[in-house]
Amino acid sequence: MGSLCCADRDGGRARVSEASSAERGQAERVAVRPSLAERRKAALRFEIAREAVRLFAAQGVTGTTGEQIARAVGISSRTLWRHFPTKESCVLPLLSAGLDFAVDQLRHWPVDMGLLDFVTQSLRFGELPDDAPAILDLIRMTTTDPALRAVWLQAHDDALPVLGQLLAQRSGGSPDDLRTKVHAATFNGALRAASEDFARRYAEDPGASGSEIATCLIAALRAASEGLPY
Repeated sequence: MGSLCCADRDGGRARVSEASSAERGQAERVAVRPSLAERRKAALRFEIAREAVRLFAAQGVTGTTGEQIARAVGISSRTLWRHFPTKESCVLPLLSAGLDFAVDQLRHWPVDMGLLDFVTQSLRFGELPDDAPAILDLIRMTTTDPALRAVWLQAHDDALPVLGQLLAQRSGGSPDDLRTKVHAATFNGALRAASEDFARRYAEDPGASGSEIATCLIAALRAASEGLPY
């Protein structure tokens, strides 16, 4: 009976320890959650981006002013320029959102599944972000407007360290290794080329879904896996 009591006390201590760990984990998650002010700022930046894309699509980039974007959002020009240095940079949140969607998919990549199989499976249900139409309109515009192109390339450049970290975790290597950097840049380039190709197809067929972008991405990744046949 004494040994049973000891076992019960030990189990109790173990349960307390587990509970404490869970509480610490929950506290850490709460601690890293963005503040209300940060969430409001992010929401405003997205609203600015959506209105900027709408105006760019309706009247062209050169025909749109920062003041018009601010007026469409319902804020002052001064507030707009506090968030973005140029009218073209107003679209960065939407371009980053598209990349964030792709990166988030990679976070769920099973260790026992090949990349091509995972891309096919993860997008087979045709799920696209809610802002997909605006993002695709924007991607098409980046192919003809140099200033928007610079923002598009900046978004991909910003995503490189995140991709490198994900690939390093998977391979057990370091994100600073040249091999990891090349792999991250290769995937990044394939993702950009596939996004631009899908944006073109979506303009021709608005009914295109995630399965179509999976087709574009798989084709781009297969081309990348061939190496440089020159």
